[in-house]
Amino acid sequence: MTTTLNMPQNAESQSTDTTIQATINSIIDELITSLPDPKQLSSGQRRGIIARYSSVLEGNFVYWMTAAVIATKSEEAREELLENLHEEVRDAHPAMLRRFAIAAHAFPTDVDALAINEDLTKVRLFLGRLSAVQSLVTMAFFEGFIQRFMGYLAELAAAQGSSEMEYTDVHGVCDIEHTQGLFRALASETEINPLGQGMDLYEGVYLLRSLIEEIVFNRKEAQAA
Repeated sequence: MTTTLNMPQNAESQSTDTTIQATINSIIDELITSLPDPKQLSSGQRRGIIARYSSVLEGNFVYWMTAAVIATKSEEAREELLENLHEEVRDAHPAMLRRFAIAAHAFPTDVDALAINEDLTKVRLFLGRLSAVQSLVTMAFFEGFIQRFMGYLAELAAAQGSSEMEYTDVHGVCDIEHTQGLFRALASETEINPLGQGMDLYEGVYLLRSLIEEIVFNRKEAQAA
């Protein structure tokens, strides 16, 4: 599916923003609904989800946000992204995530990293194209998903015997504002730097969805077995 976004005005702009948010929320709802019941998972399966998630997020989220900053031209969009990055670096969120994974006995191995390598590479290459509007939609989707996913991730860790929940507690709250901020940034960026003709607005969202599904379900390993 190819979705193009022209430069809307006033009521039309608000309608477009609402449509984008509704589409992203629908995709997030489907992902959250599809999550397996932690009580039905083995310890190894719970460990795998946490480890693959950590393998993706610890070394890539700052890179993704930095790519979006480089791509954007709107001052409002840049300010929003830089504020997010400032918080990520100042509060050492990657270190926070590492503590979370270690406490859940789920520090990533080479097997965990290789399990998500193909889908992760696709996301990296996509963001490396520096398409501003696509990047902002992608990051708004991801922030929205993370905020909804934190409770599930905490439940997995608790079932692994962990009580180290700073990472999930912080991101379950702060990512609500981050998501809304990214939608504001998207509206600002679209006004001066609209999506090119024929480009798929949700391309990065679909790539990230596939990556998230690989984190949760580890389908490639299941197919190879």
